[in-house]
Amino acid sequence: MPTPIVISCFDLTTTLVQPWADAGYLCYCVDLQHPPGETREGNIIRVGIDVREWLPPYGPVAFAAFFPPCTDTAISGRAHFRRKGLGSVIKALQLFEWSARLAAWCQAPYFIENPVSTVSTYWRPPDFRFDPCDYAGYLPPERQLSEAYTKRTCLWTGGGFQLPEHKAVVPILGSKMHNLPDSKNRANLRSATPAGFARAVFEANEKPG
Repeated sequence: MPTPIVISCFDLTTTLVQPWADAGYLCYCVDLQHPPGETREGNIIRVGIDVREWLPPYGPVAFAAFFPPCTDTAISGRAHFRRKGLGSVIKALQLFEWSARLAAWCQAPYFIENPVSTVSTYWRPPDFRFDPCDYAGYLPPERQLSEAYTKRTCLWTGGGFQLPEHKAVVPILGSKMHNLPDSKNRANLRSATPAGFARAVFEANEKPG
């Protein structure tokens, strides 16, 4: 029987799939920022390719996650929409639409993640909203402080996705990501998946056997 796989697209950090990889699932993390081709480390395969040119390998999909770029759709950047022009938002929405199509094809629990954005206007409202601090309690006590912050995040879900129960901590760091200084890595830092959320999603959606 083929090994069940997990798919995570637009995923540079691979944080989301780590609990699945530890449990024996073969995890594909697709992102143009990975080295070209496939690079395997344990049960995690980093795939450096445009996600629109990639199809999952044969085998049952246990879970799928999508983090399409949000720079040109997030409400937090609305002051810059006109300067960026129509091309930017069109591309961003095409990537979101591609995520929705591949998610449906997987026939597995899935989510598509974005911040509060114009997607709600162009498509439909999200199914769930959360802040990283809501799931920081899934981490060991010594790591919880690192995710004691707010960053309103939306999830469009399907395939039987189960929203994890909250294990919240007090967000004493406030809006940490909003306050990041400008740098070439700022977008990647802002979009990094919280480890507490990743663990919570795994525990709520993993179905052994």
